[in-house]
Amino acid sequence: MKKHLLLLSLFIFSAIISFVGCREVFTWFLESIPAFIGVLILLLTYQKFRLSDFTYLMILIHCLVLLVGAHYTYAEVPLFDWLRETFGQSRNNYDKVGHFVQGFVPALIIREVCIRKNVVNGKKWLAFITVSIALAISAFYELIEWFVSINTGESGDAFLGTQGDIWDTQSDMLTALIGAVIAVLFFSKIQERSIRNALLS
Repeated sequence: MKKHLLLLSLFIFSAIISFVGCREVFTWFLESIPAFIGVLILLLTYQKFRLSDFTYLMILIHCLVLLVGAHYTYAEVPLFDWLRETFGQSRNNYDKVGHFVQGFVPALIIREVCIRKNVVNGKKWLAFITVSIALAISAFYELIEWFVSINTGESGDAFLGTQGDIWDTQSDMLTALIGAVIAVLFFSKIQERSIRNALLS
């Protein structure tokens, strides 16, 4: 409980820091709203379905990635501007970090829910369904970006963040898919250990 309160406090503090002096308030709202919706859902379901510490920590990391992107806009995160200039890249690729965790973290959440609710029998089917749902979430988010962009003008374009890349949507989904696959392949045992500890406590 104390650890979870600490994570929540870190999120609230980070959200305030993210908002103060943000590049554009409307873009900040668009980029950060998924984090606030996610945290609200976690708070509402906390008593009935408490996730493992590992999954909560990964969710916080995901929120921090969103809040950094919201503060600067994804196309203008300073560290990735430096990387772009140093390595001669054509664009700021911080949004790929965002889309990686957009696959990675939802995959962990989906996987934990499936395990604890006995949704799927067999590890191979669990892996396949986890990755498929994570990819579907990424595709749905791309539809949201497209809808917001065509209905809000310049601010929506900053939210869309294609930076002139005609394949941005496809590469975003591929990056999320890679994140989901890595979560399943390399973090399953860590998560399962954390789930066992959560159920015992």
